[in-house]
Amino acid sequence: MITKMDKKLLIALSFIICHSSFSVAQKAPVFETSAKDEIVANRYLAGSNYLDYDRQLTDKALTPAPKGYEPFYMTHYGRHGSRWLIWEGDYRLPMTTLKSAREAGKLTPLGEETLQKLEAFHPTTEKRLGDLTTVGERQHHGIGKRMAQNFPEIFKTPGVKIDARSTVVIRCILSMIAECEELAAANPTAQIHNDVSESLQYYLNQPWEGVVKEQGRTTGDKEYAEAQQKYTHPERLMKALFNDQQWVYNNVASGDFMRRLFEVAANMQSHDTDIELLSLFTDDEVYDQWRIRNVGWYLDYGASPVSGSKMPFSQLNLLKNIIETADTVTQTQATLRFGHEVCVMPLACLLELDNCGMAVENLDELDTYWRNYRIFPMGCNIQLVFYRPKKGKEGDILVKALLNEREAYMPAQTDNWPYYKWQDLRLYYLNKIKEFEGGL
Repeated sequence: MITKMDKKLLIALSFIICHSSFSVAQKAPVFETSAKDEIVANRYLAGSNYLDYDRQLTDKALTPAPKGYEPFYMTHYGRHGSRWLIWEGDYRLPMTTLKSAREAGKLTPLGEETLQKLEAFHPTTEKRLGDLTTVGERQHHGIGKRMAQNFPEIFKTPGVKIDARSTVVIRCILSMIAECEELAAANPTAQIHNDVSESLQYYLNQPWEGVVKEQGRTTGDKEYAEAQQKYTHPERLMKALFNDQQWVYNNVASGDFMRRLFEVAANMQSHDTDIELLSLFTDDEVYDQWRIRNVGWYLDYGASPVSGSKMPFSQLNLLKNIIETADTVTQTQATLRFGHEVCVMPLACLLELDNCGMAVENLDELDTYWRNYRIFPMGCNIQLVFYRPKKGKEGDILVKALLNEREAYMPAQTDNWPYYKWQDLRLYYLNKIKEFEGGL
């Protein structure tokens, strides 16, 4: 007789076996260069979720459609563009520390210069916390323009029907508008329907609930704290900014101050400004600060063994919506959804795009296999493009995935990468959902 516990074990084992077989078939490429080398060459990458979409790694040309096929439908989820930091303390706290040092006569010339930069920028944050910036708006204009250029069969079809929906957050709504403006400019006959409603939040901005939240958010705290301790080395920076290290010891939480100052520095790329702060940090410090954030995002949203690889399933409703919409689409030729990086990242992991779904035991080696800046810069997006045989021909429906407009590997077998049979992917994802829900 099979007990309830035996059933759960069998479900878990079948999921692991199925997941492993597809992971082997996926054959996502290994990174060609180390994360540190990439960051040294392009410091903006260390911004993690603050990375300007247009400062990513070099683009690659898209593979032409398979012979006899044409694109006919796109389903999409995209993050808002670049923004101001969300919490007022993000700007205020590092500035307050430097002001206290100024009043005590403890700043070096570099410390004074840094404070002046923060003071000059701070007024721009007034009543702007979390708002979309001009950089963010520009990102989405570019994405929308390239959508129409890359897939004219979809977006330049006379009378194309585009369904675009956003979370209720203003920066997401404005990002949707910017993208749709470009699609309308490319095709004045396009019929674009925009929708914003609390009723859509359950899949556009799904909250952390139940077993996913409890097992993921709680168990990663210790590992994240260890990463902060291991990779934060503020001694050099304190000497560069302050002229009295005893005063620093008595008055400054140096590790916390360094991380907060780096946060402001990393997000300056979200603005059209000549104020620059990343040069305060050495290459090693920039890399280490990024490693902290890479570990933190992986623990909270990736398939980390610490959380039993459950965190990607926070986007269960979003994946269900993607499948259900693709199943029922008739006249609509594009389904666009706009939200946040806390949805894009776990969705990419849940879909197992490229290396996103990897389970990495040793967090010290995480960046060998998993790099957050490749997944969720400002404006990040996932585009699933569907292809069908041209009129008069028979064949399977094919799909390819674009992660930030780059072709991605998916968890199925194919002899025609980057194209996969939709029926294979659909079955795989439905089984993955079923096995997860059956194991709760």
